[in-house]
Amino acid sequence: MAFFEKIFTYLKDGFISTFITEDRYQLFLKGLGNTLLTALCATLVGIVIGALIAVVKTVHKQRPDRLKLLNSLAELYTTVIRGTPVVVQLLITYNIIFRWSTHPVLVGIAAFGINSGAYVSEIIRAGINAVDPGQTEAGRSLGLSSSVTMWKIVIPQAVKNVLPAIGNEFISLLKETSIIGYLGVLDITKAAERTISRTANVYFPYISIAIMYLAMVLVLNYFVKKLERRLAKSDRS
Repeated sequence: MAFFEKIFTYLKDGFISTFITEDRYQLFLKGLGNTLLTALCATLVGIVIGALIAVVKTVHKQRPDRLKLLNSLAELYTTVIRGTPVVVQLLITYNIIFRWSTHPVLVGIAAFGINSGAYVSEIIRAGINAVDPGQTEAGRSLGLSSSVTMWKIVIPQAVKNVLPAIGNEFISLLKETSIIGYLGVLDITKAAERTISRTANVYFPYISIAIMYLAMVLVLNYFVKKLERRLAKSDRS
């Protein structure tokens, strides 16, 4: 019985010192806001970049005489981004590309968005390739140009195919943003480190943020799976 009392006392003291004392919960709330904001905005940036890259690669594959320069740049972009660590890209973006910026959150969004774009481009390209080629032929037979056919017919169907994968990309970005503290941004990981520096208690803050990330991922996974089931149901109907 005394053993469980000690555990309860330890957890209570850890909770109070981590979240209650000096209103430290506000640190974690602000950090949580920055974490979600960075992940969401970076995902949107990644979708825009990824869609453009995917279209360029797809058009060039279909018509090798078109978009040669843009396709070469797209290949270089995806090779470099996918071949280097995201933390290195983050530091280069902050200390070299946007060294004049005084808004590290925006720099983080740009860095993670550029990184995400390389992966999203392959997701969207796979979605485009999964669309029946007859859809493109039908659009062209109606007198639509190749670009209009791509944006009006192919892309909407491809987006439907890749929505669950985009959801998983958001989950991955959510976890990757834990390194944005390198820029001095107060995310939940940085909030835990500041708390540790004041309480000298390593265990409770780190375990707490691990639980926070796990809870967010579980919630997002639930909605992604629900979306997958709804899309599968609509396909069957």
